[in-house]
Amino acid sequence: MREINITDIENIKIGNAEDYENATGCTVIICEKGAPTGVDVRGGGPASRETELLNPVAANNGIHALLLSGGSAFGLDAAAGIMEYLENKNVGFPVGEIVVPIVCASCIFDLNLVNHKVRPNKEMGYKACLNSENSSFKNGNYGAGTGATVGKFHGGEYMMKSGIGSYAVQIGDLKVGAVVVVNALGDIYDYENNKKIAGLLNNTKDGFLDTEEEFYKSYSGIDNLFTGNTTIGTIITNGKFTKTEMNKIAAMAQNGLVRSIRPVHTSADGDSVYAMSVGDVKGDVNVTGTLAATVMAEAIKRAVMDTEPMYGLKAAKNFL
Repeated sequence: MREINITDIENIKIGNAEDYENATGCTVIICEKGAPTGVDVRGGGPASRETELLNPVAANNGIHALLLSGGSAFGLDAAAGIMEYLENKNVGFPVGEIVVPIVCASCIFDLNLVNHKVRPNKEMGYKACLNSENSSFKNGNYGAGTGATVGKFHGGEYMMKSGIGSYAVQIGDLKVGAVVVVNALGDIYDYENNKKIAGLLNNTKDGFLDTEEEFYKSYSGIDNLFTGNTTIGTIITNGKFTKTEMNKIAAMAQNGLVRSIRPVHTSADGDSVYAMSVGDVKGDVNVTGTLAATVMAEAIKRAVMDTEPMYGLKAAKNFL
């Protein structure tokens, strides 16, 4: 097994677009030929678009793009720009004389970081598509990770900056990668050594509190739990799988979140993981799903470690 760049996986383009002044952005993963895709939603508050098409009993057999965006439900507007971009390229599901691009989307809540009135829109979605053409995708404070934060149980004063991360590997001909935006209520751990790398800050902001322990102190009920949290991401593989199999791989990839984020999948999170099949390489669904969990955990780690402090918030690099 060897590490590769996420953009080394064939048949995809990935683009970021961001508004640093207003702390928001979006990321698009494009597969013009169509990608059988599954999804696993375990958080209690997702903001999403067209995910019902990924149900194994739905007629759709492939999507043309996946949007990861800031802006909460408002950010779903950015999908319109992706649809325009793809329609201009005549990419989509043929319906008579026209094509309808199939674009799924999930969003994080970043509205309270700088300016809640500015969200990713159609123009930003289109720009992300244009940026995908020059292979400029980066981890950290980019795209949908621009306004991402973690460790929010005690409110914005004690949270930390997070971002977007990616990681990919190759075994033989099989390639499996992950792209993830980490905007969690909980703390982030290095899955390899169980060391906390980001999360809820202590009162002096020179170390961490344990969000799980703080949770337990409130066992009788938590008042006003902030619900603006979501970790969203996707697995991308050149393995040839059906939509049903990709739903299983997406579910197995959620184990990467479990290894890295505590607590996770709460009613205050909208955690959603997609899985896209973009190639024709023969692969085993269980092996690929197991690998998906590992690359997802590493992508979460890189989302945190590659992020720079911004907007007056500390990042993991402050504690190295």
